[in-house]
Amino acid sequence: MTRRTATLIGFVAVLLWGVLALLTVGSAPTPPFLLNAICFAIGGTLGLVWTAYSGGLDQLRAVPLHVYVMGTLGLFGYHALYFSALRLAPAAEASLIAYLWPLLIVLFSGLLPGETLRSGHIIGALIGFAGAALIITGGSAGFNPNALPGYFLAMACALTWSSYSVLSRRFGTVPTASVAVFCIASAALSVPFHLTLENTVWPAGQLGWLSAILLGLGPVGLAFYVWDIGVKRGDIQMLGTASYAAPLLSTVVLVVAGVAVPTWSLALAALLITGGALLAARASLKGTLNSKVG
Repeated sequence: MTRRTATLIGFVAVLLWGVLALLTVGSAPTPPFLLNAICFAIGGTLGLVWTAYSGGLDQLRAVPLHVYVMGTLGLFGYHALYFSALRLAPAAEASLIAYLWPLLIVLFSGLLPGETLRSGHIIGALIGFAGAALIITGGSAGFNPNALPGYFLAMACALTWSSYSVLSRRFGTVPTASVAVFCIASAALSVPFHLTLENTVWPAGQLGWLSAILLGLGPVGLAFYVWDIGVKRGDIQMLGTASYAAPLLSTVVLVVAGVAVPTWSLALAALLITGGALLAARASLKGTLNSKVG
């Protein structure tokens, strides 16, 4: 598999994550940890079936325990934080903040061997964070203290997923089939948290169950496997910058579905967060071209 192909496969995850916010809203009022358990059980089961069918179960025994721990905490932590953020703050705004993770991936990847952090990455980061600041301060609508807990959880969410993605690069030899174990372990870990901290509220009606199932099949299922291929074998900086399509796509989907109200401040925040990608992507592309020339 070429680096270009792996990068394109990884971008499939970005397209799937474009509907993550919409499906999360559709699964309401199911609490975050219960939703975690449902979605990861679906995604993990599908992964194990695929691994067994392809004859890859033996590979799982060779995966070090610390890799399973890291992967489980990454998947479990990100989605517990994400689902909680969208329950505590407006969906479009919280989702945009959570989608700062592509920018953070580009910044953190500069610490990896063979990667370089350029001035364009830094400038892009500042522009992206300006978009997040616009959301938190409320723009023209004014500051909303009630949404702050959700916004902070969304920021923690971005830090969690970007850290997981960059650390995954350091375990490039670990088979993608291990993601199925991450999912099953995340589902199991979600159960005691749910029983201890939440009331059991199942998805409401056909829409609720359809949303939860689609989450498990796509954004909280297939997306992890293709993303794993992308960050391990593809161009991680280009993948991180290309991922800026996710916040814009997610916002457009929410607005079209009638979940979010289109406002100038929301549009500006989306453009700032997405626009920061253009500078970062340009810096990555320039760095790639320079390395080829050199």
